[in-house]
Amino acid sequence: MKIRTLIVDDEPHAIEIIDKYLSNFGDVEVTGRCSDAMQAFKMLQQKHVDLMFLDIKMPGINGTDLLRSIKNPPKVIFTTAYSEYALEGFELNAVDYLLKPIPFERFLRAMDKVYQLNDSKSTVHLAHENLAVNTDAYLYIKVDRKTIKLNINDILWIESLRDYVKVVTDSEVYISKQKISFLEEMLPERRFVRIHRSFIVSLNKIGSFYSGAIEVNGHQLPIGRNYKQDLQKKLRIENMHFN
Repeated sequence: MKIRTLIVDDEPHAIEIIDKYLSNFGDVEVTGRCSDAMQAFKMLQQKHVDLMFLDIKMPGINGTDLLRSIKNPPKVIFTTAYSEYALEGFELNAVDYLLKPIPFERFLRAMDKVYQLNDSKSTVHLAHENLAVNTDAYLYIKVDRKTIKLNINDILWIESLRDYVKVVTDSEVYISKQKISFLEEMLPERRFVRIHRSFIVSLNKIGSFYSGAIEVNGHQLPIGRNYKQDLQKKLRIENMHFN
């Protein structure tokens, strides 16, 4: 079956790029192209859409407000030049969030998530349950032949093991064949921080920190030189420098 797709963007060039990328997928049918949210809203009332590429910052109604106004929305991949909307995008249960200009490799990863969701065989994705209230996010990881559901509140840290990751919780350690960079994109930015090329930690699990390491649940994890500034910013440490 074709994946009926709608592209919504006020920039004609952005629509052309997505159109070009989608032409590589034989099972995708672009059923509409809209330059503003109102036009898209009307089209969604008239046609069945499986997937929508949705710009956020548009004249009049923005993309996030449009999505909130749709009773049964299709799968949505946000496309925007503004990274500050990422958290809001994932809170609206978006499949992915692409920053312009969009590299084709990054576009492919977003489409892979769509196929995973369609097949109900997701290796990794974030899900939000009962969005009417402030809900918890869940991470689904494939461990051996099972898919494990993890509440992200339980994650202490994630460690890269080349082509695998180790996800550490209070009670369990899970090994999954996945790149740490992929998980980094999926996790809420305000709740996790990359402290090293091999480590992502939960901000609220950090017990203490030193000049070159942090402590999580009694374990010391190294702070990479290239990640110190971002960690300092997220911990809101104004007068301390990691030397």
